[in-house]
Amino acid sequence: MNISQLRPALLATLLLALFVVQLGANNTPPPLNILLITADDLNYDSIGSYGCKVPNITPNLDRLAKAGMKFNHAHVNIAVCQPSRQSIMTGRYPHRNGAEGFDPIDDAVPTLQEKLREAGYLNGILGKEIHLKPKHRYCWDHYITQGQLASGAGIGRSPERYHHYTESFLKLAKDQKKPFFLMANIHDPHRPFAGSTQELRSWSKDLPKVTRTIKGDEVSVPKFLADLPAVRKEIAEYYTSVYRCDESIGAVLKALEESGYSNNTLVMFISDNGLAVPFAKANCYLNSTKTPWIVSWPEKVKPGTIDNDHLISGIDYMPTILEATGLNPVQGMDGQSFLPLLLGKRQAGRDLAFTEFHKTFARRCFPMRAVQGKRYGYIINFWAGRTVPMRMDSTSGLTFNAMQEAGKTDPGIASRVALFEHRVLEEFFDFKEDPNGLKNLITVPGYQTEIQKMRDALRERMKKTSDPALETFENRNDPKALDKFMEEQKVRAAKRRK
Repeated sequence: MNISQLRPALLATLLLALFVVQLGANNTPPPLNILLITADDLNYDSIGSYGCKVPNITPNLDRLAKAGMKFNHAHVNIAVCQPSRQSIMTGRYPHRNGAEGFDPIDDAVPTLQEKLREAGYLNGILGKEIHLKPKHRYCWDHYITQGQLASGAGIGRSPERYHHYTESFLKLAKDQKKPFFLMANIHDPHRPFAGSTQELRSWSKDLPKVTRTIKGDEVSVPKFLADLPAVRKEIAEYYTSVYRCDESIGAVLKALEESGYSNNTLVMFISDNGLAVPFAKANCYLNSTKTPWIVSWPEKVKPGTIDNDHLISGIDYMPTILEATGLNPVQGMDGQSFLPLLLGKRQAGRDLAFTEFHKTFARRCFPMRAVQGKRYGYIINFWAGRTVPMRMDSTSGLTFNAMQEAGKTDPGIASRVALFEHRVLEEFFDFKEDPNGLKNLITVPGYQTEIQKMRDALRERMKKTSDPALETFENRNDPKALDKFMEEQKVRAAKRRK
């Protein structure tokens, strides 16, 4: 073969090699996109696919659950908005990231957004940006404030605006040719509930739109509350907000579908905490921290999957996203990736969730710790009988006022109100026999073995995470130790406010 014959052959070989390289590049899957949707104060059982009996109350979430996986035993680690979200975004318990209440995280704590930005992701947030602090640690490239989401004066309650702002963010990601992380925070069904007097007082003009009003005879009053006319009225108003919450979720998902990104986006939905009524939000009860948790991931998560075996919690979100996107884990996280569960595998050690509470807006300290399993739940209330009666937004509406009034003539309701306001040191519930947590079994002989198991599990977790309440927990039967701890908490809270 002479040189003139060699050149065409060589050229053909080079062109073939270039084609193969280009083909390989074209077949490389694009980076995974991430969409996290949160609801504000949505109780875990307020969704149709989680057993809610109000007809067609959450059609969009129900479709999302059919398209992916729902976890029946999921918890957030603290049942109040800002620390709950900051725990999710750091993979750490509130006492480990510095954000025990409405505080910024400690500046040395890494966030999920930082790691995603380093990997080239575009970070966006819709609403609740004020509940992720300090701003420079969360690295939002694009954020829509609560004011921008306002429908009239009603903050974050417009499905139309959620669609518009999701659409604009996804266009930005496409224009910049970047993978994205979007946190879409729906403000419903947080108080004030739709159609309530409380809403009218808050936003007297240009109220958020309501497309469906739920009536009192359509709802079931939670068994941990008293079924009084005013309570039923407020629960109906809550479900009116739940329906609008689902509309906003549907608007976000519609924008995702229209963008063409849906086949390469891992979608998760959770609530930040339970319903804003007594014995739910801002406590450590089952209805405080248990959350619906739905995951959709085309071609990865099998549609219609239900996980009824494993417990996951908010601290597991960050490590899961890091593993799913192929990024290195971050040292110091308390959570563990549950990616194997999404891929149809099993994981050992997922039988308990650990939760906590610290303080509320009004500078009151209500320190609690809890451990929840599928059947049993244990709570220690360090503050029981040692501070002012519990007050929060859960006590600001019709429900608590109606229970207080009814308690004047009904000893059973009076007892529930007193328990909520002052608590007892320890509580233990058997959810199989008592799903609403009405019977405290802490002194019942037949449960002492299970109670001790939960105490031991909590002690070990407190040791592992350097919980400042550990010493007091170990001396919980010493009134002086409890008094000292409560004084320390007040001082600690005062220092963080400065």
